[in-house]
Amino acid sequence: MNVLGLNAFHGDASAALLCEGELRGAVEEERFNRVKHWAGFPRLAAAACLAGEAPEHVVISRDPGAQVWRKLARLVARPGYWRKAAARGRNLLRVSKVGAELGVNGSAKVHFVEHHRAHLASAFFCSPFEEAAVVSVDGFGDFSSVMWGVGRGNHIEVRGAVHFPHSLGIFYTAFTQFLGFPKYGDEYKMMGLAAYGEPRFLPEVRRVVRTDGDQVRLNLDYFVHHSAGVDMTWEDCEPVLGNVYSAKMLETFGEPRRPRTEVRQEHADLAASVQAVLEENYFALLRYVQRQTGLKRLCLAGGVALNCVANGKLFEQTDFQDLWIQPAASDAGTSLGAALYVWHQVLGKPRSFVMRHAYWGPEYSETEIRRVLDEKGAAYRKLGEAELIDQTASEIAAGKIVGWFQGRMEFGPRALGNRSILADPRRKDMKDILNRRIKYREPFRPFCPSILAERMGEYFEIDYPSPFMVVAYKIKPDKRELTPAITHADGTGRLQTVEKDVNPLYWKLIKRFEDLTGVPVLLNTSFNENEPIVNTPKEALDCFLRTQMDVLAIGPFLLLKKENEHIAKSEPKDAVSSG
Repeated sequence: MNVLGLNAFHGDASAALLCEGELRGAVEEERFNRVKHWAGFPRLAAAACLAGEAPEHVVISRDPGAQVWRKLARLVARPGYWRKAAARGRNLLRVSKVGAELGVNGSAKVHFVEHHRAHLASAFFCSPFEEAAVVSVDGFGDFSSVMWGVGRGNHIEVRGAVHFPHSLGIFYTAFTQFLGFPKYGDEYKMMGLAAYGEPRFLPEVRRVVRTDGDQVRLNLDYFVHHSAGVDMTWEDCEPVLGNVYSAKMLETFGEPRRPRTEVRQEHADLAASVQAVLEENYFALLRYVQRQTGLKRLCLAGGVALNCVANGKLFEQTDFQDLWIQPAASDAGTSLGAALYVWHQVLGKPRSFVMRHAYWGPEYSETEIRRVLDEKGAAYRKLGEAELIDQTASEIAAGKIVGWFQGRMEFGPRALGNRSILADPRRKDMKDILNRRIKYREPFRPFCPSILAERMGEYFEIDYPSPFMVVAYKIKPDKRELTPAITHADGTGRLQTVEKDVNPLYWKLIKRFEDLTGVPVLLNTSFNENEPIVNTPKEALDCFLRTQMDVLAIGPFLLLKKENEHIAKSEPKDAVSSG
């Protein structure tokens, strides 16, 4: 039995396919249409997952009927809100007709799963835990911003929620916008900037949000989403969200920073203050959930669950002892969660799947890769596995920047060793080199380490696995000097622990680098240049040629830039800064 889950007409549109309860494929639409965070119908992603098969069940991670009385009451009370509400109504109408969009009218049963229930299912039903507290925290979905409960076996019992207009995610988004990062998904930029500041605005920021028990409460004077509403574009494009903060924010914190202007110390200090207040409220909520459930294991999902800095402090700030966050904890993961919810909670099927890796996207054969290289006229060598690993590790150790394209593409926002750009973490100047030659990122944004799982305790102060790069732990002081390129300003690294039996090729590459250098760590960043992570061999080759990447290891083939200058010169060099 096939169950197709969809996140549609919402940011990070995606599809996921279960076959008899086992995940067969999961991928974001942006990887095909090359539009970041695409909000529309994930037609290409669904087709890739189905591969010509027909689903018996189609599930969308939205429920047009959820919180309907709350929505109607708000509309009646605020006539000025109607225009923006009408646009959302049209969006919900498309959601309700998802069967027609997919072309399965009558041939598959269509289900609607409330947004946060899909988040909870994506967290718990993928986890290795038989019983755990489960929490979802984000901006809004189906008129809620928080949902929590208890997962046992194949059932999740919801015990609490936070409803519109209060939201910890909206609190963080408002300050992200205020600090001059207006694009959908820019919250990670403010998180990175926070490490460079001092939280000297704590008293002022604390007046904006508080948490009582499991209820997040915004000071609504600082926001407009509840009164005038916010312009939102969610259909067939990169999602756009208008400013959610009010004039009160300017009265308290001064003029907002304009995008692409200088980042001053006061901006870093405000970011540090907002991050600190987020953590205070986040941990207050999680401590309440822990007391109410009495459980020591926690599963997290939602956009706020991607705040790796907060996640890295969870063990010291709460009584939880085990943590699970799947790699697509953002809205992309709700496609998977919706499918799992129907499989377990609606159909009553037992659990059998544990997500140990993120490699659920497309894969390309050696023949397909070779065809792309030959059509471009590329110079390459085919190597055996041992030679490919040895030469790639040697190039990285010599200071070269390597594109690494292997196996199935990752699901979620992080490159985890299959669609990665790799470099030497020992070089103090490597961060600047990567930004100058390929990534064009703001200097306050860190690059991340991939480390052999069995060596983690030697390098990090917390020895707890992080296979999906969703936590940032403190690097031990003596190891920071060895790995300056992946050590953030606050001494942390957002790490990926690599297990030999999960990704043996990537593990062997890191191990060979350790043999050469004594350091079991690689700098790992996503294989892209201000675009979605590359999906196809052609996209990987094009990115290699148009940037100042030195080496490309694509399948069994190794390419050197110095041997491909004749075709690299024909590639466009019009990179645009992501700042």
